Amino acid sequence: MLFADITVLDENCTVRPHRWVGVRDGRIAYVGDVPPAPDQAVTFGETYDGAGKLLMPALYNAHAHAPMTLLRGFAENLPLQRWLEEKCFPFEAKMTAEDCYWGTVLACAEMARYGVVSFSDMYYATEGRCRAVLEAGLKANMCEGLVAFEEKPYAEYPICAQMEALVRDWHGAGEGRIRIDYNIHSEYLSTETVCRDILDIVRGTDLRLHIHLSETEKEVRECRERHEGLSPVEYFDGLGLFDVPVTAAHCVWLSESDLDILERHGVFVANNPASNMKLGSGFAPIPEMMRRGMNVCLGSDGMASNNNHNLFHDMYLQALVYKGATLDPTAVTPQQALASATRAGALSQGRADCGMLAEGMRADLCVLDTTGPQWCPAPDPVYNIVYAGDGSDVVLTMCDGEVIYRDGEWPTIDVERAKAECATRTARIISEL
Repeated sequence: MLFADITVLDENCTVRPHRWVGVRDGRIAYVGDVPPAPDQAVTFGETYDGAGKLLMPALYNAHAHAPMTLLRGFAENLPLQRWLEEKCFPFEAKMTAEDCYWGTVLACAEMARYGVVSFSDMYYATEGRCRAVLEAGLKANMCEGLVAFEEKPYAEYPICAQMEALVRDWHGAGEGRIRIDYNIHSEYLSTETVCRDILDIVRGTDLRLHIHLSETEKEVRECRERHEGLSPVEYFDGLGLFDVPVTAAHCVWLSESDLDILERHGVFVANNPASNMKLGSGFAPIPEMMRRGMNVCLGSDGMASNNNHNLFHDMYLQALVYKGATLDPTAVTPQQALASATRAGALSQGRADCGMLAEGMRADLCVLDTTGPQWCPAPDPVYNIVYAGDGSDVVLTMCDGEVIYRDGEWPTIDVERAKAECATRTARIISEL
């Protein structure tokens, strides 16, 4: 595809009008302020008229639980522990592998609709989730959820053999679109032995870790009680966990010492502003992380604690809520929020050739319709993208050069069937509770 005479958001999060962008063989092959030579242009195939459009990197969701689309609207207006114990856990206990597959299909459709091409997913029935992602044409870093209470080696847990099979059969599948991550759910749902064993598996490989970290005040307080005053960050650091690539979701309740540790090890922090507010967990210290130059990316979390996969909402919240929380209107800039949703998210997944609109990068792109009234005037359209725009402005989403959403159509997904399957399955589970 050749995007012709279109406004672009470049690799520096600067808006540039009147650009031509050519996509070939899954990558961005041309970016210029003049059309490519006629003999080169013909190799790009379809010419896409850029009038009234803005082309930008697609978004990367750094923390999700895709099958929880089935719980959308089910667990509402409850404090965290009641939300988990009275609603989420009983519902999830009834979910089958097919339920997880269809929940993931619907999640893929929703993400593609809102310009998201890749997500880091922590859940169960991983084989089916991988299949759903490949069929939909998206990318994902998948990990099988681990809950470990018994003091025994990781090898004695059935998930150990399951993870070995997932790495063997799925890591790198779909020409790299699927990556398998290891998972430690959290300090409170793991043991020291299991953490050390997983660390030994991941160290020295191209695998990564995905964890929940310091999400609530209660989590931090109880960790200190269990581990001689150590916070979850200090506890995991003592095990050497951050010596490997880690994406840590939430990171709300952090001390200065915790921030020092995460900064020193280059941990990717997946901020989930909508989920953290909905569950009353608090606000991650994002301005301080950004001041330190830490790796901050964005996540939606699951649909029981966010209700939508529209990552533009989370980007808006990240750019806005910290201004009010800190009484500083410069706390987080729109450019920083955009970087969190794009390049930082791609890097958190180990996708170094993704997340930027530049020659040689993978063609993970989305097009926004900028003809709506909220886009006018636009002295600097960067501010319109973050503060006035929305995922509903997305009219095309492209993953590795393949269109996965365009003008209300999903070429790779039977959306009506996915909606019907998920509605039926949610009704069945609720009837069984």
